[in-house]
This record gives sequence, C-alpha cells and structure tokens, in this order.
Amino acid sequence: MTKLLLVPLDDIVLFPNMSATLTVDVGDETRVLLVPKHEGEYAKVGTVAEVTDTVRLPHGGHAVALNGLHRGVAGAAETDASGRLFVEVDERPDDTPTGDAIRDLEREYRATVEEILELRGDDGRILAFVRSFKEPGALADTSGYSPDLTFEQKVELLEALDVKERLELALSLQRERLALMQVRKRIQENVESGVEKQQREYILRRQLDSIRKELGEDEGSVVEEYRTKIAESVMPETVREQADKELGRFERMGETSPEAGVIRNYLDWLLAVPWAKRSEERLDPQHAREVLDADHAGLEDVKDRIVEYIAIAKLRKERGIEADRRSGAILTLIGPPGTGKTSIGESVARALNREFVRMSLGGVRDEAEIRGHRRTYIGALPGRLVRALRDAGTMNPVILLDEVDKVGADWRGDPSAALLEVLDPAQNHSFRDHYLDVELDLSEVVFIATGNVAETIPSALLDRMEVIRFDGYTNDEKVAIAQGYLWPRQRERSGLLEDEVSIEAPVLETVISEYTREAGVRQLERELGKVLRKTATQIASATVEAPIAVGIDTVRDALGRQKFFRESAERTAVPGVSTGLAVTGTGGDVLFVEATTTKGGEKLMLTGQLGDVMKESAQIALSAVRAHASEFGLDEETFEDRSFHIHVPAGAIPKDGPSAGIAMATAFASLLSGRPVKHTVGMTGEVTLQGRVLPIGGLKQKVLAAHAAGLTDVVIPERNRGDIDDIPQNVRDEITFHPVMSLAEVLDVALEAKSVSNVAV
Repeated sequence: MTKLLLVPLDDIVLFPNMSATLTVDVGDETRVLLVPKHEGEYAKVGTVAEVTDTVRLPHGGHAVALNGLHRGVAGAAETDASGRLFVEVDERPDDTPTGDAIRDLEREYRATVEEILELRGDDGRILAFVRSFKEPGALADTSGYSPDLTFEQKVELLEALDVKERLELALSLQRERLALMQVRKRIQENVESGVEKQQREYILRRQLDSIRKELGEDEGSVVEEYRTKIAESVMPETVREQADKELGRFERMGETSPEAGVIRNYLDWLLAVPWAKRSEERLDPQHAREVLDADHAGLEDVKDRIVEYIAIAKLRKERGIEADRRSGAILTLIGPPGTGKTSIGESVARALNREFVRMSLGGVRDEAEIRGHRRTYIGALPGRLVRALRDAGTMNPVILLDEVDKVGADWRGDPSAALLEVLDPAQNHSFRDHYLDVELDLSEVVFIATGNVAETIPSALLDRMEVIRFDGYTNDEKVAIAQGYLWPRQRERSGLLEDEVSIEAPVLETVISEYTREAGVRQLERELGKVLRKTATQIASATVEAPIAVGIDTVRDALGRQKFFRESAERTAVPGVSTGLAVTGTGGDVLFVEATTTKGGEKLMLTGQLGDVMKESAQIALSAVRAHASEFGLDEETFEDRSFHIHVPAGAIPKDGPSAGIAMATAFASLLSGRPVKHTVGMTGEVTLQGRVLPIGGLKQKVLAAHAAGLTDVVIPERNRGDIDDIPQNVRDEITFHPVMSLAEVLDVALEAKSVSNVAV
C-alpha cells in the first residue's frame, strides 16, 4: 500500500496514459491519486498520476502538469497538518493477458472504432492514435477519450480492474455508439432521399398497374383468388382465421413488397393441406387378411395385429363408440433387412383402402425435417409430415416411418425427440408444425415404423411404440416366397414369359442353402435375378430354345461356385471348438468359438473383436470350468502354469453380448478333456461363476440360423423353454431342443463320449 495525496476531479475522469494540467497545489509530491467526484461522492478507483511539471501562476496560484500512470484503489484516508487529504492506495497496474479470446476482443474493438471514425469522417489521425496502443488494457482506455460517453460510463470503465472485462465493456460502449450513429445517418439519408423515392415509386407503380391490366393480372385479382380458395376450403376455424390474417397483410403491403412472396408461399401450403379430405376406409378384417396373405408369406404376428386393429375399428364404428385417442397404436416392425417390413406398409394401406406415403428417416439429423422451419428463415419449408399429408391428399393415410432406428442428432436438434409428439396417440391430435404454426390432427393417421434393431431407438420413443419382431424366414418359407413372389417378379423384369422358364423347389433350395445366408430374401432375389438374366440372354441370342427348366447346372453357370458351406463337422472335429448362436443386425448367425492353451503364465487372451460383455463372458467361462473341474472330469493340474486363448473367427465383425457364455465354457472343457464337440450341436446361453445357465433373447432368430446351418441339436437355457413355441413347426420337427440349467448338463449334451489323442494339454 502507498500513501498518496488525493486530488478530486469534479465531473472529470482522467485515465492512465492521459495527460492534463490542473490548477492545484500539490506541494513537493511527485505522485498523486486523481479520483473522479460527482455531487460529493468519490469513485472507488482513481488514477495514479505522475507530476511532470509545476508552474506558479501570476495571481499566486499553482498549476501542475500530470501524466496518468495506472489505476489505484483508494483506502483509508487521513489529513496532514496543512489540511491536505492523503489516502492509502492499492496500486493496480494492468497485467498483460494473452490468448485467442483477448486477441479476438482487440480485433473486434479496433474494427468497431474504425467504423465509428469512418462515419465521423476521420482524417486518419485518430485511427493512427488508436492503432498505436498495443496493450489490451490501454486500448480499452481509449474509449474514455470519447465525448459521447457519460460521466457514469467513464467511471464504470475506470473501475474495471480486470483487463478482459474492461475490454468487453469498452467494446459494448463503442457498439452502442456505432448503432446510434448508424441510425442517425440512416434517418438523414432517408430524409434527403424521401421525396425522390416517393416520386420514383409513384411512377413505377403506375407503370406496373398498366402492365397488370394489360395482362389481366392486377393485384386485386390475386387477393380475390386467395380469398375464394380460402372460402371454398374446409379449414378448421382457427386455421381460417390465420389464413385471413396473412391474406390481409398481403393485401396491405402489396405484391411488390419483399415479404409478399413469403406470405404467398405460406398461404399455398395452408391450402395444400387436405384439412377435411379423408379416404373412405374399408374396415373388413377378412378382406384385410386376404390382401396381406396375397402380398406376403409368413409374418403371422404382423398380420394378426393388423387384422385386430381393423376388427376393433369396425366394431367401434358400427356401435357408435367414440375412439379414445390414447388407444391408438404405433406399430413398429423390428427385424433383419429383406424380411418385408417396408412393403407390408403398402399392403396395410391397400387393405384399409387408404393412401400410402413412405418417409425415410435414415440419416435424418435436423429436427426441422420433422417439425418444419420457422418462417423467419430464408427458404423455410414445412416438415416432412405436412408434406406427407399433402402428397397423400387425405388426413388419414398410412405413413411408413422407414429406418426409424437410424435417426441421428447433432447441433441442429434431435429428430427422435420431435417424433415423441408425433408417435404419442395422446398428443398427436394437436401436432404443431413450426412453419404452418397451426395445429394438425394426426390422430387418424396410421403410423407404421420400421427398423433393424430396437437398441438404437431412444427409450422414450420406443416406449410409445408397439414392437413386433421379424425374426426371419425358414428355408421352406423362402422357397414359398421365391415361387410366389420373387421368381415371377424377376422373370417379368427380365422380359421373359411364364411358359418360357421354370424352376423347381429343390433347385430353389440349393440356391437358398449354397448361395445365400440371410434372415430375409433380398439377396435371394438378386441371385434369382442373375439366373434369369443369364437365361434371358441365351434365349435372346438364340443359343437355346424355350421353354427352359432351370437346373443345378444352370444355377452353377450363372452364380459360380458354392459360396456357403455347412462346415460344422469339419470345424468341431478338433477339441476346443464349439458352435455358438448369435443375433446380429442382419438376423441370426452361427459362431465358432475356438480355444487353445500354451504353457507358461496364467493369462487369458481374447481375439476376434469382442465387446466388453463378451470378454467378461470368456473370463467367467474359464473361471466356471476351473472351479468345477473335478465335476466335469478334468484334472485341476491342467490349469497350472497355462495361458488360454479364445478366438471367435470373422475378426472384422464386432461381437458382443453374454449369450456365448456356455459356448466358450464348452470350448474350454472340450480342449482340456480332449472330447470334441458334437458337430450337430449349437448352443446359446449365459453362464455364471457357479456354472448356472441364464436365459437369453432372440431365440427364434438363433434357432433359424442353426437350422439353416444344418444343426439338429440346440442347447438352450431352461427358462427359454417357453420361447420354443414361437419357432415354426417345421423347424421344431427337425431340431431337438435341450433345455439346461447348469453347465454340467451342457457338457453332457455337447461333448463326444470319447476323447481324441491330439489334445494340446
């Protein structure tokens, strides 16, 4: 703390780096504290100034030349013997902050000051003075030179001790000055050009009116055309009031206004919405079932649910029961690609005699795609739902929300959050689009959503959906689909007639088992297309004569060598390899779990791009086998000083989940006992450290994959026994299920009775 003479400045603020001459006697003091004073009140912060010169005036007074150094905070005060006031001063020289934020503030401040000086017509001297300051604190203090700042604003700037805060305050003050000067200049320019502009507009409007009259397109006819359309439409009263309001604005401002085009576009969209148009739906459950059966093979769960929906709607209509908005259903079809999720929406629309619109949501990241853009934005448009209603031409279409599990989110918003209101039957009767800004009743729309997996759908959105699982097709169902749908469609696309080419069921089974391995039928249709294109080329080239019966040789010639093999017997012939069952985004699949061991250390190595849960399953499986070694007939010494390695082939594909637990434990037990795993056995189930087998999900998809791979025995958890009823009867007839509760039961079913000699222990 420094004791300095206090020099009050009435209604004057002196900043550091400023110079001034005052008529005051400072005696022999070399430094003083200059504090602004107003109506008897002192500021909290003053300027520590250096006395550079002292002059005695002719009438006996004194004058001193002062140069501001830095800020000082005044503290305790006391008066000396001569009556002069001294104060304790906490001197606060500016620090020199660095960083991008300070540099950005400096650049913006200088740019703002340059604009102000340009408006004032500066000759360059003041600009050069401002540019000479390199320190950010001193640069901010240059605002204090402005005569436009009030005394209070200057004091506020002086009391800003933090350099960054002072620079932000100075920038704010200069922006206010700039805005005020711009307004003044604009007013002046408007006053000067007002008369000339009015005369020019008067002449142009007279010319424009003459041109419109010649073309028969005068402004009055445009307004009347909209007024007639609004009157003839059957909008709700609140929507009509909004339309009349916008039309009134359009009429008052004239068509030459820049906003006229925005208003006309808005009115066009209001008129494009089919407010009172509805399809006369056909509520006939029997007819709906016939349509669905004709368009799709299998999918009994989906068909049953749609028929239930139609039957309930029919009963309510016949008995005059008003529908409860909360009773609406949002069907969500979840399953692998190529299983017919998207095409079933068209069948539902045809069964109900409603219009059909498909909205693809895959990759949508902008919330405005659902709710629309606000009209304040350039190029604003309504959301996809409004456009879907316009395209359908009715208020009760079937809207398919395709790939709802692939909706994204970024800085533009979360579309899945916007869908919460759309897909909530208790709310969607009053959906509000940002562009139209009026309520839309979506309660009569039948929404059907589709996706490959439910895990990526936000839980709040999934809660509003009724999920129906698509678990893929059996080989018999694929043959039926190929004969009834895929083959005729591809034959027509290839330009062939029905009597020119044919294919038998055994050949189709060969294509299905040897050239495709999928839950759906999309790849199967591609392969059949290749066969038919090859056949069409031969007929067009006259190398063969119709009719042609496609056989195995034709298939091999068109599709090449066999792509998929039933390799379970070959892979599991060696101890340490088991066959697990898994569910992926493309349906069920068969996984081979390989285990091996080497001497030295006691480590567990895991490869095959396994997720965290699957890695934990491998560790649990090894611990469970080791803990119950004697129970499984294993020598406990075989675990001593040994490292183990688990590998799940197809390492480029990420894998995760606990259901491979018993497969990993079986691989370890097979390796250590020398007993291979039976090549007909597949297994799925989570294992615990106590050797218990816990239930899993996706059993139907896993069993279908096992059946396609030629497995005849499937080990499942006991608590999944009830899920066997979901599996098609023809698959159940060919597979023996082994519900188990413990790992010992798994090994009894899975391992061969005898060991082989080449076990690596």
